[in-house]
Amino acid sequence: MEQTEREWLARDKTPREAVFFYTPLCGTCKVALRMLEIVEAAGVSLTIAKININFAPSLRDGWRIASVPALVLVQDGEPVQTEYAMQSVDTLYRLLKTFSS
Repeated sequence: MEQTEREWLARDKTPREAVFFYTPLCGTCKVALRMLEIVEAAGVSLTIAKININFAPSLRDGWRIASVPALVLVQDGEPVQTEYAMQSVDTLYRLLKTFSS
């Protein structure tokens, strides 16, 4: 679900969720986004917010996001793991499935 930084910060928090940071002109981000869409369709029950990093300075700087694409696993509102290499649908599926349980 596409969100702004302000929307994400004002959301009803869940114990575990993920945030996918991207930029619109990043080709690798588009591939990673497609992989995440497949993972979501496969039944991972984790909320995944999609945020344009250009408009998320507080999260980018606070979480020290170094590049995009970046998938941040968030537990109780705090980042616990950041993945920059979206290797495959299977890898993402296992990562998100394990984190959500």
